[in-house]
Amino acid sequence: MAIRDILIVPNPQLKQVSKPVERVDDETRALMDDMLETMYDAPGIGLAAIQVGIPLRIIVMDLAGKDEDPAPQFFVNPQILEDVEDLLPWEEGCLSVPDYYEEVERPRRVKIRYLDYDGKEVIEWAEELYAVCIQHEMDHLNGVLFIDHLSRLKRQRAIRKVQKTVREKALDAAE
Repeated sequence: MAIRDILIVPNPQLKQVSKPVERVDDETRALMDDMLETMYDAPGIGLAAIQVGIPLRIIVMDLAGKDEDPAPQFFVNPQILEDVEDLLPWEEGCLSVPDYYEEVERPRRVKIRYLDYDGKEVIEWAEELYAVCIQHEMDHLNGVLFIDHLSRLKRQRAIRKVQKTVREKALDAAE
């Protein structure tokens, strides 16, 4: 397993629409393992393959709390089959938009279909944080960042803040 670099806004690759995975094989699983290690290292609770520069419809997540055992989840070619009208406001962040958080409203409950780590089809309902996270990560697969759900002014402010933070970290590293 290897830790990969995470793309940061405004990298144009993040706006790319990811392609479906033809089959879950050892190469797919190796990528998912790398993504999981990268996500844990960042640290985060979700990561889409496009965030590490691979335009494939793959997501990894782990919603376990700090005092809980890891509970990694793997999603290949995820789809939302159904959602409820009830929206849930949630303060979101993103590894590709570091150190920026903003409230986004998403459906509280979604029915999803995906292939798991072994290529087995799963259909289930996701609720609350699980629903928010899977929708956030699935947006990445379609070239959408959580800041794209914000006003133009807030989106521009987020990008400027991230760019400033990246510059400051680069200067600190150079010293």
